[in-house]
Amino acid sequence: MNALCLRHVSRTEGVCCEDPIFGGKGMSKELAKTYDPRGIEDKLYQKWIEKKYFHAQVDHSRKPFTIVIPPPNITGQLHMGHALDNTLQDILIRFKRMQGYNALWQPGTDHASIATEVKIIEKMKEEGITKEDLGREGFLERAWDWKKEYGGRIIGQLKKLGSSCDWDRERFTMDEGCNKAVTEVFCRMHEKGWIYKGSRIINWCPVCNTSISDAEVEYAEQAGHFYHIQYPVVDKGQETGEYVRFATTRPETMLGDTAVAVNPEDARYSHLVGKTVRLPFVGREIPILADSYVDMEFGTGVVKITPSHDPNDFEVGKRHGLPEINIMNDDATINENGGKFAGMDRYAAREAILKELKEMGLLVKIEDHVHNVGTHDRCKTVIEPMIKQQWFVKMEELIRPAVEAVRKGEIRLVPDRMDKIFFNWTDNIRDWCISRQLWWGHRIPAYYCDSCGNTVVAHSMPQVCPACGGVHFTQDPDTLDTWFSSALWPFSTLGWPEMTEDLKYFYPTDVLVTGYDIIFFWVIRMIFSGYEQMGERPFHTVLFHGLVRDSQGRKMSKSLGNGIDPLEIIEQYGADALRLTLVTGNSPGNDMRFYLERVEASRNFANKVWNASRFIMMNMAEKNIRRAERSELEPADKWILSRLNSLVREATENMEHYELGIAVQKVYDFIWDEFCDWYIEMVKPRLYGTDNDVSQNAALWTLRTVLLNALKLLHPYMPFVTEEIFCTLQSEEDSVMISRWPEYREEWQFTEEERQIETIKEAVRGIRNVRTQMQVPPGKKASVYVVSEQTQIRRIFEEGRLFFASLAYASEVVTQSDKAGIPEDAVSVVIPGAVCYIPFAELVDIGKEIERLEKEEKRLAGELARVNGMLSNERFISKAPEAKIAEERAKKEKYEQMMATVRERLGQLR
Repeated sequence: MNALCLRHVSRTEGVCCEDPIFGGKGMSKELAKTYDPRGIEDKLYQKWIEKKYFHAQVDHSRKPFTIVIPPPNITGQLHMGHALDNTLQDILIRFKRMQGYNALWQPGTDHASIATEVKIIEKMKEEGITKEDLGREGFLERAWDWKKEYGGRIIGQLKKLGSSCDWDRERFTMDEGCNKAVTEVFCRMHEKGWIYKGSRIINWCPVCNTSISDAEVEYAEQAGHFYHIQYPVVDKGQETGEYVRFATTRPETMLGDTAVAVNPEDARYSHLVGKTVRLPFVGREIPILADSYVDMEFGTGVVKITPSHDPNDFEVGKRHGLPEINIMNDDATINENGGKFAGMDRYAAREAILKELKEMGLLVKIEDHVHNVGTHDRCKTVIEPMIKQQWFVKMEELIRPAVEAVRKGEIRLVPDRMDKIFFNWTDNIRDWCISRQLWWGHRIPAYYCDSCGNTVVAHSMPQVCPACGGVHFTQDPDTLDTWFSSALWPFSTLGWPEMTEDLKYFYPTDVLVTGYDIIFFWVIRMIFSGYEQMGERPFHTVLFHGLVRDSQGRKMSKSLGNGIDPLEIIEQYGADALRLTLVTGNSPGNDMRFYLERVEASRNFANKVWNASRFIMMNMAEKNIRRAERSELEPADKWILSRLNSLVREATENMEHYELGIAVQKVYDFIWDEFCDWYIEMVKPRLYGTDNDVSQNAALWTLRTVLLNALKLLHPYMPFVTEEIFCTLQSEEDSVMISRWPEYREEWQFTEEERQIETIKEAVRGIRNVRTQMQVPPGKKASVYVVSEQTQIRRIFEEGRLFFASLAYASEVVTQSDKAGIPEDAVSVVIPGAVCYIPFAELVDIGKEIERLEKEEKRLAGELARVNGMLSNERFISKAPEAKIAEERAKKEKYEQMMATVRERLGQLR
């Protein structure tokens, strides 16, 4: 293939279009002098929307690639976590779209039951209104109005980031279709016996006044106490004078104790098993029982059992048939079962109980103790375990296909270490509490017969009670956990429960991108829901990313005031700069630190690409560039094409393995270093001072070809600047985002030319280092002798003489096999197989340099005399501020170092 010619068919036009390796006519458009993201980003995004480049529809001639967005809450404001999450998704979807896949990025938002209801209640509180004042229907009307006003805000913000979602398909977790899917799943699973209503110990939030799932409990270490308490032993109604001692962190729950337990193997207490203790304050006698749950080695080997307020005690209570006494109201105040403490807040009751226990001689001691305390992840309130009538999902059978899928590699978690976290949770899973005492959300489709109380689960209000024939029903007031509907997202958004063409074509989806912090909330639940409802996995890969922390490594939060608004960064630096910053150095599953300096560096890179592109376009102006034949390409051209070819292979491979940070670093280094700093500089002599039209055409063709391909490789990361340059540079394709992703080409692999140019680069680097050390100004040119016994190496420098002379600031380049005729004082630069010599006298005018250095020596001597005089003056030392003395000492050290350098240089020159 002599001319490196490859064509492809445009997917948008359906006709043969010009490939970047072809020629191109003189430029009719030009880039602005400076890159201003604010001037192009909104304009380009609107173009993409109007042209429907983001839209995907069923097309069986193409392979689909699907990503579903983790739906942001309608309460949400774009933060750095969203920015990272959506940048990673957009990179993958743009990459696959360019590879020819029918790429669908399914967008939508989440109704976020608790978060949204709290926001609305806060707003109503400002108006002096409560939920109860409005009633359920009135409150829901207000909630839908709130969603209409604020719900689309974060979607607009995602668009500012450049997200190429198919906005024609935008969904909401409470829209009609999703609601239908939720009801269908609830009814199916209830019919199978996998959803049930029962009294179990659940996590209760006394502030939000609702149950929450285990996944919504956030554990944090808090300073607390171990309270050592003793109960009097009773035998046949009489206190024996013996006591059983235990330690607890929550003494107020003693009001609900129904037993004290010891280990059956513990000889210390075997004589007490079967007897009772008297519970202070309430006076009831409770049994001392034996249960292997008790750890003999921990504390005294005795635990109090409170089935209504501790999940482990609940299980012990079930085994022994203990009564369950709830001593708390929903707001965490003590109820009527707490006797004299009724009506008190749980913490106030704790203090009152401890005071009285001390007076009674039953509080033995108090120890400081740091322990994990469960809090509600939304409001940070300490949760209260309580026994409640709630709806649950049986998890033991349901979770098995999800576990097997990850274990067998059918679903891959990236990075691999997430497997351990996944299995740790699934191995210890409990039934999922799915009911919430809220009004905003999917209402549970369970109806209670007003006549006989029979429960009917149905898609809609029943007409007749199957138990008694009654015709009046009341629907369950609770709503479903938000994550119940989110778990169905990969298939509900595609039309399920109907078997739509979209569902058959786009499901299963391909990759889920999400933060590691919601593996339990969402990822696991989507996996088991996919297997249960669709009979197959919802995606083949889950790509986890970490948190975006501040420059000090702290989590961004309102309380620390260290949050950074992505929209402000976009306004100041552009979306491309933010996106590049977020992905550079990013590795799956790891947290990253956010530095403004990196954003500035990313913006500088955008400027570099822009300026290099302007330079190329200006040199292409009014020139009819034709395709370069292989024989016309010079070693530098072949070198850059070969380096590009290797980059295409490596970056594509990295992206296929989700190593996005590694891939973009390679693209960045290629563009900045090899293309801009080396190749463009290499070809400048061919663009300016040559009469060789063939060589100039080959250089321009190579510049254009490499730039177009580099823009394609960069596009998923920096979509706006690449689109603007691409559409200005050529007119054959409408957009870089629907152009073909570059592919590795055997005919572009020039191994020998790579070796040749690397040899020249090494020589240039060595010569520049020497000139820098000798402080030779760039404008001063000198002869460069390249001495090598190898004909092959001498030929490299002869063929590259034109650009080597330019890069090495050489007045002439002489190649020879020995040192004949080279001055003795010539400076040498050693490279593999050759030595470069530069006559010393050509680098430096020795007489003038000595004269300059002598003047500098005299100046420094004066400065040193002055500073030494001050520092030896006792009056100055005793009266001057410490800062001033430190400043003068620093000056002395600096002048001494400068003097040493000057004298060393003078010695060399003399």
